[in-house]
Amino acid sequence: MGTFKVSGNIVNIVERHIFFGEITVEAGKIKSITQISDERPGSTFITPGFIDSHVHIESSMLIPSEFARLAVVHGTVATISDPHEIANVCGMEGVEFMIENGNTVPFKFNFGAPSCVPATTFETAGAELNHDDVKALLERPEIKYLSEMMNFPGVLYKDEEVLKKIAAAHELGKPVDGHAPGLRRDTVQKYIDAGISTDHECFTAEEALDKLQRGMKILIREGSAAKNFEALIHLLQDWPEMMMFCSDDKHPDSLVESHINEICARAVAKGIDVFKVLRAACINPILHYKLEVGALQVNDDADFIVIEDLINFKVKQTYISGLLLAENGKMVGNWINHSASKESINHFDCSLKNEEDFILPYQNEQEIPVIEALDGQLITNKLHIKPKVENGNMVSDVENDMLKMVVVNRYHDAPIAISFVKNFGLKKGAIASSVAHDSHNIIAVGVDDKSICAAVNMVIQETGGVVALGNGKEEILPLPVAGLMSNHNGYEVAACYTAIDQFAKDLGSTLLAPFMTLSFMALLVIPHLKLSDKGLFDGDEFRLM
Repeated sequence: MGTFKVSGNIVNIVERHIFFGEITVEAGKIKSITQISDERPGSTFITPGFIDSHVHIESSMLIPSEFARLAVVHGTVATISDPHEIANVCGMEGVEFMIENGNTVPFKFNFGAPSCVPATTFETAGAELNHDDVKALLERPEIKYLSEMMNFPGVLYKDEEVLKKIAAAHELGKPVDGHAPGLRRDTVQKYIDAGISTDHECFTAEEALDKLQRGMKILIREGSAAKNFEALIHLLQDWPEMMMFCSDDKHPDSLVESHINEICARAVAKGIDVFKVLRAACINPILHYKLEVGALQVNDDADFIVIEDLINFKVKQTYISGLLLAENGKMVGNWINHSASKESINHFDCSLKNEEDFILPYQNEQEIPVIEALDGQLITNKLHIKPKVENGNMVSDVENDMLKMVVVNRYHDAPIAISFVKNFGLKKGAIASSVAHDSHNIIAVGVDDKSICAAVNMVIQETGGVVALGNGKEEILPLPVAGLMSNHNGYEVAACYTAIDQFAKDLGSTLLAPFMTLSFMALLVIPHLKLSDKGLFDGDEFRLM
């Protein structure tokens, strides 16, 4: 690795200073930064690279090396990555897979130790990580933190296993990520007092401000399904050292379009001070998680980007450890090991289903609990509606957009959990997926039992994937890696996903991201009503109904 120089308007975020200068890189490090002039000629700007402060790589449906291919063109140089999706399927072996595949590329993945595997005791997962497993992970230098503590009831009621995991992180000097949707006042104070320092689940400014005032760092999330930017961004003006940006869950089609760079552009357009925006995007994650990522200072790793301006944040070049990895929207060089990308790992063991398995008799109740999906949110509403009944069985009511939804245990044969959901909008067919947070059983929604059964069986036959069928047509994106990810070229996966997403919309879905929303209908740790493979779950009372 030789010596080279890059010149442009250099942005010193910490000192709030921009000057025209030259950066000398030697052996992957910044050897010197020379100021040439205080004037800013109409050339490019150089800033530290962007960091996604909380993301599940698995949600991109790409293995880490392919995620890196798509992310670097947007100026992302590092992520804080929680591998709890694959851990819930494959346990420690899944975490190892993510670390090893991530190490095949120069991108800086910073993985955490999953704190909640399984996420709750009210669902069937493919593995379990106890406090000894978590401690063993945390003792590894490449594991930077304890991943989001979703079991907030366990924290509040001092569950011994939960407290041991948190204590292990504290003993090793590693931060603990939070997950506290809707917690306020004295309740959130108890959660913070347990030693939890971040939250990415705020969906109102009032909730975020309450947590900020109590010393908790808040991540502004803008993913494919959950979008909290509009609600929270104005808080950055007053709390620039306490906030970060994240995507949490980003599907491949939206990762092709943009990443943290888009959040920066939107924040500046809102009138937020550009140094505060860049602090959240580039500096705060390094300080909070003690990352080995350069902040554009002498002797730092040469992790920086060249952008056209500080308005649109269009990325011209991305350097990581002095390597030019992307230029003008394209990957530079051949730094992805394609043989390593062909590795696979999975946990799938259930039989094909019959249409009769999806029948749900009517018990002469006037109304039944119904999940209301909310576009752009992970939370759901709990409704009570009289179902449509045919031949004594409850069926999808297409006219009133109340569709049958099922969760099928993928780890062994078991009775199918059945409920009803509003707002998916399907008029024909069904959609199904083996991506169903956090245990990743098979989830499907459709207009009739025949379509739902066919979609579920397509997922089983491929041992993982996302499926849409209807109007005499069927499409699948196979996900052979843990039923969560493809090991193919990221752009090809994104194109396939774009097509199947559009097909779901052609079948009538009115949701911005139907498959992403579907995957969260099984996420029990987000209120108010969800469906696990064991049945309907009340997220407010934290119990199966």
